[in-house]
Amino acid sequence: MSTAAVAYCEDVTRTRARNFWYGIRLLPRPKREALAAVYALARRIDDVGDDGRTGAGEAARRTALASIERSLSTVTADSTDPVLAALAEARLRFDLPLDAFRDLIDGVRMDLDHVEYRRIDQLETYCRRVAGSVGRLSLSVFGCADRAAAEALADDLGVAMQLANILRDIREDLDRGRVYLPYEDLERFGCTVADLRGAGDADTDALIRFEAERARQWFDRGLRLLPLLDRRSAACAGAMAGIYRRLLRRITAEPRSVLRRRISLPGWEKAAVAARALARLPGAPA
Repeated sequence: MSTAAVAYCEDVTRTRARNFWYGIRLLPRPKREALAAVYALARRIDDVGDDGRTGAGEAARRTALASIERSLSTVTADSTDPVLAALAEARLRFDLPLDAFRDLIDGVRMDLDHVEYRRIDQLETYCRRVAGSVGRLSLSVFGCADRAAAEALADDLGVAMQLANILRDIREDLDRGRVYLPYEDLERFGCTVADLRGAGDADTDALIRFEAERARQWFDRGLRLLPLLDRRSAACAGAMAGIYRRLLRRITAEPRSVLRRRISLPGWEKAAVAARALARLPGAPA
């Protein structure tokens, strides 16, 4: 794999997907390089949907997504695009299902459609597209004997992480005019979008804790993937999940914090979670 292309993808992942980098760096080099390529392209797709970062209008973002989607049909190792070059090598090594990126692109298109989620099943569809797709791509890099069972669990783990992301980013998403929490949940707890913005007087604590518990249950299902993986792949997935689960505990303890700012963990705490993920799996195959 091109040294320059690998370095570029690892730099993107380390700086733009820090929660994932703490897990990815536990992998042996070939898997680490491949997963960095996966996350570099995923980051590029996600950035297109983030109008706050790109500054592009909706039509331009849709055009950019279409261009990325077309590029999936022409991924080659001699590409001048370092992400596509690294991805081509990763596909040869690990038989990556590149069509999963199309699911991610469709999920970002949902963001551009400004879709509001009335029910949890609608939000689940979105989560499977934008995060379950990356879970399935990651599984190809990890490798697994029982692929059928593992693929569904990898998808569930991706949904869990996305639900945690949604809670963590409530404030930022509100500022972009986006509300991901299902409206049926807001109604259940007597809350409105104005309450999330701090302009109402409803108690939002129960709502936020309810959403955190839902995400926790998704983690309980998705983490059944770990025993199906080799030791270092399980440590990688466990570290990523562990960081988000710790965020959920912090949110549960102080629900209104996410309505004021984006919650994150310090680097030392993420490193500690990753170290424990590796240390607690002594019985898994090497």
